[in-house]
Amino acid sequence: MSDADRLYEHLAATAELPVERSASRLLGEAEAVADDLREADPDVQAERAAVVEQLLAKVDTTGHSEADEHVEQARALASALADE
Repeated sequence: MSDADRLYEHLAATAELPVERSASRLLGEAEAVADDLREADPDVQAERAAVVEQLLAKVDTTGHSEADEHVEQARALASALADE
């Protein structure tokens, strides 16, 4: 599984958990961008990963510890992809 796929999977997992409304909106946007990122050309992947990074930077907490863990993993993956 690629980093792009793992990024998407972590964000998709948060959709199954009860998270705060403001976090939910941002996570949904990040998930959509991450889904698109999986099929993008490598030069576009870094750009879209940076968008995911920006969205996740606005999430302080989700209100759910498991979702917070997924967000931390997604942040690390988005950062790595944005640097490629």
